[in-house]
Amino acid sequence: MEEFRTHSLELPAAEAGSRLDQALARLLPQYSRARIQSWIEAGAVRVDGHAPRARDRVLGGERVVLEARFEVRDGVEPQSLPLTVIFEDPALLVIDKPAGLVVHPGAGVRDRTLQNALLAREPALARVPRAGIVHRLDKDTSGLLLVARTPEVHTVLVAQLAARAIGREYLAVCSGVMTGGGTIDRPIGRHLGLRTRMAVRAGGREAVTHYRVVQRFRAHTLVRVSLGTGRTHQIRVHLAHAGYPVVGDPVYGGRRRLPRGASAPLVELLQAFPRQALHAARLTLAHPLDGRALVVESSLPADIQALVAALERDRQEKQ
Repeated sequence: MEEFRTHSLELPAAEAGSRLDQALARLLPQYSRARIQSWIEAGAVRVDGHAPRARDRVLGGERVVLEARFEVRDGVEPQSLPLTVIFEDPALLVIDKPAGLVVHPGAGVRDRTLQNALLAREPALARVPRAGIVHRLDKDTSGLLLVARTPEVHTVLVAQLAARAIGREYLAVCSGVMTGGGTIDRPIGRHLGLRTRMAVRAGGREAVTHYRVVQRFRAHTLVRVSLGTGRTHQIRVHLAHAGYPVVGDPVYGGRRRLPRGASAPLVELLQAFPRQALHAARLTLAHPLDGRALVVESSLPADIQALVAALERDRQEKQ
């Protein structure tokens, strides 16, 4: 099923000589050039009443009617699940995702995902790609996720993300005591032997992670991490490669480290911590409609707060 939105406009003289698809992408920046090209190819664009080609050159003064078509995606069923909405306005939502919630259906996971929950909360998201979800978090990473409420806003936010104009900061509890902050600039690609994992390796894609120390403990560090790129498992892979794996990471964490002489409750907590201690704590972006600076923050969830508190008690007791 499709929904339609019609745009009528006159091509300005300043666009003379430009390709039609390029001119329309500049005049209608809420849509990507690829989407405009697909509409031209589908016959949804008329220039002075005629069906054009994307490569046709603009003269200036032509009347254009574009019938924007949005596919309503079927196959992902709405399911009512609890969601914590941190921010909401007509353009977007910011969801505080709990650990354990998968973002969207994929291999082995067909339902009870964030996408299912969003479609139940707001059925109109069926016409937005992936129900408006702009970026991902791993299943067991908690924290903030951006959701666009219209196709136009989705296009703008995806472009901002690609241009690295959306700031994403995380808090992580790592094994090992860092002496200071820094930047990890090492390429990441699919692990050559284990295809479900990622790895730092030659021939991988550029990956940049910045980190700074928030709090040191006897054998661990709480760090604030920001992303220069957005590769799969980037923070987990980079920190593990640097020798400071995220506590509880079942894939990249290795053997769990314990402070010497730690109490039995702390040992139990560290050994049994059920997921990577990683939380998406802060988003910064220019609002897609009016450009105002938008900052959204999320506090550490209870499980990581309890871990940090236990590590701090251990540090104080052993001073």
